[in-house]
This record gives sequence, structure tokens and C-alpha cells, in this order.
Amino acid sequence: MNKPVILIGNGGHAKVLTSILLQQNRLIIGFTAPEFQENPFNIPYLGTDEIIGSYNSGDIELVLCIGSVSVPTLRSKIFEQFKEKCYTFSSVIHQSAIITTYSTLGEGVQIMAGSVIEPFVKIADNTIINTSSSINHGCKIGKHCHIAPGTTLSGNVTVGEVTHIGAGSTVIQNVQIGNHVLIGAGSLVLQSINDKRKAFGVPAKEM
Repeated sequence: MNKPVILIGNGGHAKVLTSILLQQNRLIIGFTAPEFQENPFNIPYLGTDEIIGSYNSGDIELVLCIGSVSVPTLRSKIFEQFKEKCYTFSSVIHQSAIITTYSTLGEGVQIMAGSVIEPFVKIADNTIINTSSSINHGCKIGKHCHIAPGTTLSGNVTVGEVTHIGAGSTVIQNVQIGNHVLIGAGSLVLQSINDKRKAFGVPAKEM
């Protein structure tokens, strides 16, 4: 039985996740943010993230509603802070996503509308597979990554942790992308990218 959820964040990514949760009839207690904000779904504001400590970790689940347009360091930090306090993050998967047999999804994974996850894919904790992305056979994606809308990972691509692959990018087969990497939107990645690098363009070049 699904537990009630608290949303962390109230931005654009939160709107998408809230819509999915409401379609799935999940009970949303409220959301946290650094200060009071209006919510278009009339979800109540609970306070800052510290208010979550007043809820028993066994009674609720958290949904991390913070996306990224760069290396998702903040998303990683918040997830790990609450895991240290024994809270659990709910995965959010849109009903139109296709997840084929023999794939493995970690805790708190978010898979948006129209995405396709092919066989023997491994997606680690707290990673976003955003709208209409294609993750092909044998890909391995580390923790705290954001695969932005319309991205294609061809077969056997490896992505490290805390990495952002920008919207509309394509990564060809067998490429390895490191940790804390930023791939610019619309890039074509033909070669492996080392840790802590930025790469942009068609074909993508390290900056």
C-alpha cells in the first residue's frame, strides 16, 4: 500500500511530478520550499525542508521535485541528507512510460511520459529520465543523474553519478560518460567523456 508523500520543491519539475501523482491517486500531504509559495494544484505549503523531521520516516515517503539544467549537485545533496535520516524516496513513473523486462530501477527514480527503457538497463537511485527519452539495451546510469527531455542513449552507454545530459542529446553506443559531467542540449556524443567535464555541440567537444 502506497504511503502518503511529501514533495520537496515547488518549481516546474514539481508540477510534472504532482500531475503524475494525482493521476495515480497518491495522497500528497504537502510540499516544502525555502519560503511560502503558491501551488497551482492547491497542495499545502508545510514549511522548509526541516519540517520533514516532524514526520516519522516510516509513515511517509518523499518525492524530490528539484530538477536541473546543469550538474544536479543540489538534488544529490538533498537526497543523501534525508537518506542519512532513514527517509525513503518514492519512485514516480508515468503510466505511458515503457519499461521492458529485465531492467532495474533504484530508489526515487523518476520516469516521465513517453520514455522507453529497454532490456538490461540499470538506473540507480534518484535519477530522472525525462519526457520522451529513450534508454536502450544495456545502458547503466548512476545515481543523481538527469537525462533531460528527448534524449537518446544508444546501446551499452554508461553514465556516471551526478551528471546532466541536456535535452535532445544523442549518445552513441558504448560511450562512457563520467561523474559530474554536463552535456549541453542538442549534443551528439561520439566519444567517451571524462569526469567533471563539460561537452557541447555536434559532435560534442569537451570545453
